[in-house]
Amino acid sequence: MSSPFLYFAGARLSQAELSAARLDGHVVELGEAYIPADAVETRELRAGSLRELLGEKLAATHLSAAWVHGALHDPPQRHTVQRAVARRLHHVMGQRLLYRDGAVEPSDLVVIGSVLVTTPVRTMADLSRVDDVEHAHAARQLASSMPGCALEAIRWLEDRGAVPYKRPAVRFLRGLI
Repeated sequence: MSSPFLYFAGARLSQAELSAARLDGHVVELGEAYIPADAVETRELRAGSLRELLGEKLAATHLSAAWVHGALHDPPQRHTVQRAVARRLHHVMGQRLLYRDGAVEPSDLVVIGSVLVTTPVRTMADLSRVDDVEHAHAARQLASSMPGCALEAIRWLEDRGAVPYKRPAVRFLRGLI
């Protein structure tokens, strides 16, 4: 279901009309869409703004999921996505996406704003397995906004078999608890 507060270029208004409305202060950019300037930014609106970019076969993960869950103030420059379907996708993804081919288990997904997003626990596990400042910052923010998430992410990692970068991720997550 689409939100009446989300405006996509070419749907109800053209890109030129949305740009003029932004300059006039009537709308602001949110992810890949626009919302009324006085609208409260929610996780549903953040996720919904990715609808046209992700469709029904891709899920927001890593920094994109952290942004949807409210751990980051601004969306990432390139949205990290994984397929949410069993079969491989064979079309060009585009410059705005950092595509990871592994499928996300349905149990690790939630639907927010009509878009598939990894759960906070899965997002925390994914963030902790990437060794850079941006992912570490997002993981810290997610841990502070969702107490218990780091412990659940450790359990998630321990319940899996071989997972890339599992040991350093568990060490990092224990430091957040």
